[in-house]
Amino acid sequence: MKLEHLIPLFSNLKKYQSRNWRQDILAGITVSVIIIPQGMAYALLAGLPPIFGLYGGLVPLIIYGIFGTSGQLSIGPVAISSLLVFAGVSQIAAPFSPEYIGLVILLGFLAGVLQFALGIFRLGFLVNFISQPVITGFTAAASIIIFFSQLKTALGITVPRSSNLIETISFLGQKISEVNLLSVLFCVISILILAIVKKINKALPNALIVVILGILASYALSKNGMAGDLSIVGAIPTGLPEFQMPTFNIEKITLLIPTVLTVGFMGVVECIGIAKSIQRDDQTSKVRPNMELSALGLSKMAGSFFQSLPSSGSFSRSAINDEAGSKSGLSSITTALMVGLTLIFFTKVFYFLPSAVLAAIIIYAIRNLFDIKEMKRLWKTHKTDFSMMAVTFMITIFFGIEKGVIVGVAFSLAIVIYRSSRPHVVRLGRLPGTSAYRNIERFDDATCPDDVLIVRMDNQLFYANILFFQETIQRYSQKRPDLRLVILDGSGIHHIDSTGIQVLIQLHQYFKKRETTFVISGAIGPVRDIISSSELLPLMGQESFFLEIHDAMQFHGAIPKDDKGSGWSEDAVQANL
Repeated sequence: MKLEHLIPLFSNLKKYQSRNWRQDILAGITVSVIIIPQGMAYALLAGLPPIFGLYGGLVPLIIYGIFGTSGQLSIGPVAISSLLVFAGVSQIAAPFSPEYIGLVILLGFLAGVLQFALGIFRLGFLVNFISQPVITGFTAAASIIIFFSQLKTALGITVPRSSNLIETISFLGQKISEVNLLSVLFCVISILILAIVKKINKALPNALIVVILGILASYALSKNGMAGDLSIVGAIPTGLPEFQMPTFNIEKITLLIPTVLTVGFMGVVECIGIAKSIQRDDQTSKVRPNMELSALGLSKMAGSFFQSLPSSGSFSRSAINDEAGSKSGLSSITTALMVGLTLIFFTKVFYFLPSAVLAAIIIYAIRNLFDIKEMKRLWKTHKTDFSMMAVTFMITIFFGIEKGVIVGVAFSLAIVIYRSSRPHVVRLGRLPGTSAYRNIERFDDATCPDDVLIVRMDNQLFYANILFFQETIQRYSQKRPDLRLVILDGSGIHHIDSTGIQVLIQLHQYFKKRETTFVISGAIGPVRDIISSSELLPLMGQESFFLEIHDAMQFHGAIPKDDKGSGWSEDAVQANL
């Protein structure tokens, strides 16, 4: 295997033009001014000191820049992952405690192992079981939980941390009389500045601007003795993180498994979703999902050896990275270098940064997580998907983050199983003057002789749906006492397992006893191969299989042999459209 295939950065650099270097470096610098304040904010959201958010923007970005296949995806600390980390680990240890920090670092390593394994063994398809409605419901609920979790910081009051919305609101209500008006003022003004700067020019680093203004205002108030009880970030360690092995303990690993699964799988959904979304707009970006999973896993594992907050993909930073012209992982490496310079030279600058400003950055960043447009679309077009989304939302709100994800995934699987067990089985009729056969419930002019039954199934025929399939065909046939011909249109069946073959044999025998001919038409190549290698072919005979329904109808005298039909009529074409 070529080195360029294992290390996508080499492949991208070989195709580089002179302007690409400048674009990647400028994009990396641009993203760095966003990730620095966001990293500190999301670390606090995860229950960690701000420095761990900066560590999350260092080693993981370098590793991903080398091995990642998307030149535009920006990984690092993000709100959803931080909330998932807090929701899981806070049930085991107290936030900000040394034990808690150690567990978060171990969690990052384990989530990285999970993602790396998914990539190596090509198991990325497993994330498809987390459906989009579940993600919509979860992120909407998470946005509300994040908002209220930051409200205490914005109000300047102290309440116990919780991932359960009802508990958080209850605690806030009990402490509402202790509101710090200065904190509220900093938060509100910061949100307004974020919105105004974004409105003026999307390219401006609005988060960095409010951080600088917040530090200056806080410093001025402190020097004049007017800061009062305003909460500030305080001292942040200077220097790069030291290499340190995560503390491995079987008991702790066992306790972390549920959180590892939620953080790992949700991280995959976020990153692959963002990367593919950008790929649709930029055809020069070729995302290789399994390689991408391996890169994400490696970045988390490597980051855990340098005290990194578990990283994931950020849609907002990725969009900025793409708009700035990023073409390769060099932009990610540039961002990491800028974060490294900040850790070495500029951490003291953040001493007077008000905590309310970081809360404002988080609150503003999650404003688009509550996707009301998608909810309305699901309500109008997909009621089942809407119910899936609503259940996930309600469970997450009332019972917590992890339970919401677990129930949502379980609901998704239940819907998949239900739909697979009840395939789409319809009766067909012939469109007048044509050789086309369509669903008689959709086409009013589609007709079928009383002594003929034509049935189409649109699914694979396998053990989970054979009972429904068999009972449906028999129910249709029982309504026609003079039935002499049954045609199974196999054009919609893309696979048959051994149990499906047995059901077809049983149907053949069932109709034979009724002195009714049972034939199959339109079976696709892979299905024909399965039938040819089974006992069904010699039992039914070669004459029981047809390429088209029309051929079967003519062969068995249901229509005259000289009635070839005229293909599609104008009315039939319009009806089909």
